[in-house]
Amino acid sequence: MLIPYIQIHNANALSSPYTIGFPAMTAWLGAVHNLQRLLKPRDDDFEDLAFKSVGVVCHDIKLQTYKGNSDFVYSIIGTGNPLDKSGNRPSFIEEARCHLTVSIVIEYSCDFDQDLAEHVDHLVKGKLKFAGGDVITAKPSETFEIDSENQKQLMTKLMPGFCLIERRDLMQLAMANGQDAIDALLDYLTIKHTSQIDDKDKVTWTSSRKNKGWIVPIATGFHGISDLGKAENQRDPDTPHRFAESIITLGEFKMPYRIDNLDNMLWHTHADLDNNLYLCQQNQPINQQ
Repeated sequence: MLIPYIQIHNANALSSPYTIGFPAMTAWLGAVHNLQRLLKPRDDDFEDLAFKSVGVVCHDIKLQTYKGNSDFVYSIIGTGNPLDKSGNRPSFIEEARCHLTVSIVIEYSCDFDQDLAEHVDHLVKGKLKFAGGDVITAKPSETFEIDSENQKQLMTKLMPGFCLIERRDLMQLAMANGQDAIDALLDYLTIKHTSQIDDKDKVTWTSSRKNKGWIVPIATGFHGISDLGKAENQRDPDTPHRFAESIITLGEFKMPYRIDNLDNMLWHTHADLDNNLYLCQQNQPINQQ
């Protein structure tokens, strides 16, 4: 299923405690999981509906930050909250926001999927949120039975845009060579500037990164750091609670027409309970170790 060109307002751009930018993959898979839960009780025909994996393609993003001519760093553009009774601005927590347009690709199974796209469109344009943002508009959904020819048709509908894939292999390679995780992450994100002077004393500057491609830090899940149990005032009293921290790795934005296999851009959830890991990972990573 393709849900094309969803315009989202005020999505959460604080993708982890350390990174700001494109919303985390946990947010996208969480939104699609919520969509599945909303569909099942609507109609008995969707009782066996299962959303197996998700792909996200970004067509446009506007990060709500500002940098003046003399500023060294960017500042977050806050919201204009109403004045309090005394006429002063109330205190608020700064939140990183972005406006973006994305297309969502969903691999699903259902014995009876007649009118499924119509129900999806109704929910997407109604009460569904993506990464905490409100849906302004979206084009009608479509369903495909994927083969080699249909895949090309689907990829064409995703252009122009960039799909997010995981590049955990870069982190693994750097850490195998002795770097710790944070050094490996920063090493691939650092832009290095070099200069050369020719025989005529002309200076030429070049900029480069360690690896080609649009490499970015991404949040792909959580690592449990406490035992399962109950916490005071937890949101769901019937579900065990645990504290967790974000898992950060490297990702790459890649144009869909460069994807040979649809599984290279699809993500699914995976729980590694032995290591207390709750992950979003690719069906088939492009560069497997």
